[in-house]
Amino acid sequence: MKGVLQDRARRMRLFATGLLLFMAAAFVLLRRYGGDGAGWGYATAFTEAAMVGGLADWFAVTALFRHPLGLPIPHTAIIPVNKNRIADSMATFLRDNFLTPQVVARRVTGFNFAGAAGGFLTDPGRGGQSRLRAGAANLLADVLESLDPDRLGDQVRTGLARQLERVEVAPLLGQMLSAMIADRRHLPLVEGAVRWIGEALEANEEMVRTMIRERAHGLLRLTGLDSRIANSVLDGLYKLLAEMIVQPDHPLKVKVEQMLESLADRLVNDPETRERVENAKRELIANPAVGKWWQAVWERLRLKLIGAARRPDTALGGHLTTMLAELGGALKDDPRLQGQINRFARRTLVGVTARYGDEIVRLVSETVKRWDARTVSDRIEGAVGRDLQFIRINGTLVGGLFGVAIHAVDQLL
Repeated sequence: MKGVLQDRARRMRLFATGLLLFMAAAFVLLRRYGGDGAGWGYATAFTEAAMVGGLADWFAVTALFRHPLGLPIPHTAIIPVNKNRIADSMATFLRDNFLTPQVVARRVTGFNFAGAAGGFLTDPGRGGQSRLRAGAANLLADVLESLDPDRLGDQVRTGLARQLERVEVAPLLGQMLSAMIADRRHLPLVEGAVRWIGEALEANEEMVRTMIRERAHGLLRLTGLDSRIANSVLDGLYKLLAEMIVQPDHPLKVKVEQMLESLADRLVNDPETRERVENAKRELIANPAVGKWWQAVWERLRLKLIGAARRPDTALGGHLTTMLAELGGALKDDPRLQGQINRFARRTLVGVTARYGDEIVRLVSETVKRWDARTVSDRIEGAVGRDLQFIRINGTLVGGLFGVAIHAVDQLL
């Protein structure tokens, strides 16, 4: 964009200079070869005044940025010479018109920040969701890739260990167990355990038979009763497990429930039980095998997060899209939420202006002062040079018209 502006300013400068040279050449030709007719007089007056007007405006425009023809004429090269004063003036203008708490508060009053953000997030035509989703996902992936995985895993594990050390686990476990029993949510666990015992018994049935036969009396083995006893024991166990699953009030199931209630009570109220649980927790946290296991879990999780963040079509991308859409809808449709966020945004902007406004102004002033004079001139000229060349063109043409008018008055008088 800067290069385009400079090219346009350069073309307009060449055009304005060419117009001035054309008027000068035309004036010389008319004075040398023109006739005595009235038309020649008006043409000569036009070119003469146009040349003078063009020269005057060329001098004025050039004097803003440099010394005309390199001559150190007083009050020329105005911008380079007064660079520091211009920097202070820009900073003062910025502070007085934009960076005072009163101005910021007045300008942001009535502006719906939350509504605008909600409209941006919920408008698919703007692509806000996709851009924010891609930016957030790439930022997450970059952060995870830039961090040392071993060190980060150790830090996370250490943080979790410290939090677990502060929490007494036994009362929490007891309260959770009591709540499960009160809501009858322990029954699926008990039934699952019974089924698991049955499946384990069925998978190891031959081993159980062997154990019973080995422990049977020699006389029983001779008579073959050991096999019948083993079959009876296994049949009895299978029947017992089946009855525990089918009958809700089976005595063994009731006994298990009583044992769980007693355990929940001891976890909450028995100091000895609580101390045993805490010791087990500390031993588990200090176990090196647990640390290695967590490090492996964390590394797999980190790699999966990086891979998901790098692929916008994964579930992570879908979750981010859904979250952004829900956030946009809430910001757009909830007046109460809008009011809270808008108040926070206004207070934040005013507070930032009050706290850092002078630093921002000082930064602008010092930055401009650090520029060399040529940089300041080139940047200002690149921004407004095209319009300044129009001044030269207009000065040339308007000067010619005034020359014609003066010549006409002279002829009338």
